[in-house]
Amino acid sequence: MPFVSVRITRDGVTREQKAQVIKEITETLQRVLNKQPELTHIVIEEVDTDNWGYAGITTTEYRSKLPKG
Repeated sequence: MPFVSVRITRDGVTREQKAQVIKEITETLQRVLNKQPELTHIVIEEVDTDNWGYAGITTTEYRSKLPKG
């Protein structure tokens, strides 16, 4: 029973985009590893940008410093 966890920042990803990610990961596991789709679990966790950081700062702060355009 495959279990795949996907973590992304919560910033405008649509329901349709998440459904596509789930579908395509499931299809990849079936095609490459011969895993049964009905036994495949995909979980998408959306993390607020204030709770995701790197380089010593939050993603919110990092993005605020990017050039606009």
